[in-house]
Amino acid sequence: MNVMPQGPSLQPASAIGQDPARGVATWGPALAALGLLLALVLGVLFQVEVLAAVSIWSTSTAYNHCWLVLPVALWLVWIRRDRLQGLAPAPMPAAAALALLPAAAWFAAERLGIMEGRQLAVIGLVWCCCLGILGWRVCRAMAPALAYLVFLVPFGAFLTPMLQDITAWMIDVLLDIVGIPHFVDHLIIEIPEGTFLVAEACAGLRFLIAAIAFGALYAVVMFRSPGRRLIVFALSIIVPIIANGFRAFGIVLLGHLLGSAQAGAADHVLYGWIFFSIVILLLILVGMPFREDLEAEPPPPQAGHAAIPAPGAAALALAGAAVLAVAAAGPVAAAGLQGGGLGTPPAAALSVLQLRPPASCVPDGPRLRCRIGDATMLASATLYAFPPRVSWAAIGTARARALGTVGEHDTGFVMGPPGGELWRASLRHDRDDPRAIAIGLWRQGAPDGGGLRSRIDQAVASLRGDGGAPVMVVVEVTPAPGTAPALTHGSRPQGEVLQAIIAEQGAAMAALAAERSRTRTR
Repeated sequence: MNVMPQGPSLQPASAIGQDPARGVATWGPALAALGLLLALVLGVLFQVEVLAAVSIWSTSTAYNHCWLVLPVALWLVWIRRDRLQGLAPAPMPAAAALALLPAAAWFAAERLGIMEGRQLAVIGLVWCCCLGILGWRVCRAMAPALAYLVFLVPFGAFLTPMLQDITAWMIDVLLDIVGIPHFVDHLIIEIPEGTFLVAEACAGLRFLIAAIAFGALYAVVMFRSPGRRLIVFALSIIVPIIANGFRAFGIVLLGHLLGSAQAGAADHVLYGWIFFSIVILLLILVGMPFREDLEAEPPPPQAGHAAIPAPGAAALALAGAAVLAVAAAGPVAAAGLQGGGLGTPPAAALSVLQLRPPASCVPDGPRLRCRIGDATMLASATLYAFPPRVSWAAIGTARARALGTVGEHDTGFVMGPPGGELWRASLRHDRDDPRAIAIGLWRQGAPDGGGLRSRIDQAVASLRGDGGAPVMVVVEVTPAPGTAPALTHGSRPQGEVLQAIIAEQGAAMAALAAERSRTRTR
């Protein structure tokens, strides 16, 4: 005999277990307050971080999937809407205390010039905004959606060198297993049929990042036990790394079978995505027998027929103002240190250096006009002097602007005395930007490589206002207008002029930059 259950669980309910009109009255003010708070946080205080993330989503194939993260997060809220039945927003001003941690993390990342750290801190502040306006119980019901917002941050690029090393090591081991003669020099693999380079594009970062985002979603939707979710998430990290090693080995093996390295590497990116799709499909199929999404969930709490009061305007205003004040502390402090507006990096004092003409070059104002065969090159040098309270973010931004967009086939190298590594140079292999560039950086009278220790030292110096003024020198060689692109493709004439200038005048420019970097200017 079947007994039909009775009670409020059979009644159509809105997200709070009430009729739609009452739901709007209860949730409307809170959602409006949350929208206003997020608009101030993301659109005013941390606009730089948001725009930087969006720019990477649009330009990097490794992070194109980030455009889907917000719709996926909203979908996660929708499929768990039953958990919101019986709940109502409960403003929590104490969330401002929790916001102190991401606010401090943002300030530290801003001083160190780590954009990914700043963006992750902003996600933490978004969580605090939701907690402050909606309360603990509502945020707990939406926890998977809120956690998934982490994938809005384009992080992981620092893993590329490690992934390249792992890929090269796996190719070496697998070639040994199959008995193909080869020679490995770090990232260069030579076989009788040709030479392969494990470039940054071959490191598998784009596969790994996309797999982690998918694995997290798959774990949340298909599984409920923490153990199974953790296993799925771990596999989404391990499997793509191993699969990318086999993919790269397959390219080398194909080159061996075809008798040509170039033939084996043809369309390897397309084949890589096909291979990656197959791997993800297999990962899904392996997990399907263990899925838990079909099991009955415990019923959500019911509100009965009692009216749930809407949060008061005063409580919403207090919670929002408290979180906003803590969130604004970091940008306000940074702006005070650098003497600019919110999100505005301090301007560097520019000086155009007069270059002495080496062989085959003549002065052309502050620049040099050099003749290399049938090509004419223009060379210039610029010194950037930063204030002592500058963060590494401003230095990195100026350096990135001077360097421009670096292609994966561009050539990078170091010039200077043995062990000095004063100048980091780049030869561009782009017909639209066929330049040769050398950049040197000095702090406190000494060359600076820009590592973590340098960032920490500069962060401390920026707080104290001492330690000199960081100085950057950029030497650039570009084809003169009218020079045929065919003569400059490959940047060989540019590289010859750049090396001649650094060899003859690099030491003098380094001495000037070192002296200027000891000068304390505000």
